[in-house]
Amino acid sequence: MLRIASYNINGIKARLPRLLEWLDDTRPAVACLQEIKTQDEGFPASEFEKLGYGAIWHGQKGFNGVAILAHDAQPVEVRRGLEGEPEDEHSRYLEADVHGLRVATIYLPNGNPQPGPKFDYKLRWMDRLRKRAAQIMAEEVPAVLAGDYNVIPRDNDTYSVRAMASDALMQPESRAAYRRILADGWTDAIGTLRPAGGVWTYWDYQAGAWQRDHGFRIDHLLLSPQAADRLSAIGVDKDHRGREKASDHAPTWVELKP
Repeated sequence: MLRIASYNINGIKARLPRLLEWLDDTRPAVACLQEIKTQDEGFPASEFEKLGYGAIWHGQKGFNGVAILAHDAQPVEVRRGLEGEPEDEHSRYLEADVHGLRVATIYLPNGNPQPGPKFDYKLRWMDRLRKRAAQIMAEEVPAVLAGDYNVIPRDNDTYSVRAMASDALMQPESRAAYRRILADGWTDAIGTLRPAGGVWTYWDYQAGAWQRDHGFRIDHLLLSPQAADRLSAIGVDKDHRGREKASDHAPTWVELKP
């Protein structure tokens, strides 16, 4: 089986011991990271090499930033950043070929506060992502678009609809933009295999959210038809969220048949 994981690490330097621990424990074939929060020259590639992982990354000082790690392989970069807004300098998208797959790591804008310019940027970014996803779809390759989408797709993907009702993550416009991508032929792996919901990938640091299991699902792995045909399992490494100085996200993964 080929395990492809998505992990918003919330600062790769602050969480490096936890990240290395997770890689050593679970050994995913590919790990798509978000919010590495470091400039390119500060990325700790040598630490991953010790565990047998090749890496590419797209950094930014202090916030955002994405990376792709591959076990016993070197990802071959296909694209960094999305077309459509030349003035957009946020490091939020990186795409590569690795292990016979097209893989993208995605850190979609949060969009809060809404309404406002940040929410407008989120929706434009989602439209740009959809256009790139359509180009990948047209190549008819097994592909996985993995990342922190900052979208709660369904009511059963949050502990409380009422608590999240005014958040940008759950606005009708955010959900509609996400559904449009799925309607183009992409499969939400976790949503498909766990239709009843109740799967959380994020727990806020505030208000005892972790201790009370007040979480929601915003980390998604979307599969092209060629990858969806090979889908065998999904999971969330929830115990890693509960460890000391952990990210507020848990690693989320799919397994594909060879």
